[in-house]
Amino acid sequence: IVKKCLEMFAEIAENQEDYKKFYEQFSKNLKLGIHEDTANRSKVADLLRFNTSKSGDELISIKEYIARMKEGQKSIYYITGESKAAVATSPFLEGLKQRGYEVLYLVDPIDEYMVQQMKEYEGKKLVSCTKEGLDLDDTEEEKKQKEEEKARFEPLCKLMKDVLGDKVEKVVVSHRISESPCVLVTSEHGWTANMERIMKA
Repeated sequence: IVKKCLEMFAEIAENQEDYKKFYEQFSKNLKLGIHEDTANRSKVADLLRFNTSKSGDELISIKEYIARMKEGQKSIYYITGESKAAVATSPFLEGLKQRGYEVLYLVDPIDEYMVQQMKEYEGKKLVSCTKEGLDLDDTEEEKKQKEEEKARFEPLCKLMKDVLGDKVEKVVVSHRISESPCVLVTSEHGWTANMERIMKA
């Protein structure tokens, strides 16, 4: 039955207008499928649609996202949040936008659970831009520059950590922002701030 259903969904997806209506009604069920159906995860992933930093009001598939990726981009970047409006203005997007990278907007509460199960798609890792360890595919020259900056600002980072104490795990120089003075980043394997908000609700 599952196989037949997935085939039918794929057929509906061929017509954009029909699929839009279908997705409005059943997107949560598909995302739950990612969480629960390991055998068919890649097939279900093909059916997912998201707004992005470049798609406007249009929902796109992850396959379309990959087709639009910049040359040299290795990962699929995403941001989770309360609403499209909230994530669109997030300082976490500054560095990615500056480099011309597109970012998937995951704004449905179930997206947080779904993305924990879907670590990659077609061999490309899904990377949260609100967590530590964000790799922006730097050139050797950029890496060298970052190391120099890190060494230059180490005394300031140490002072800020001493002032903030246990309120933060560490203070580091970051290139994920270009206009904002600072951002609070969660650990790579910890909850995002959005997940904490959902759990408190």
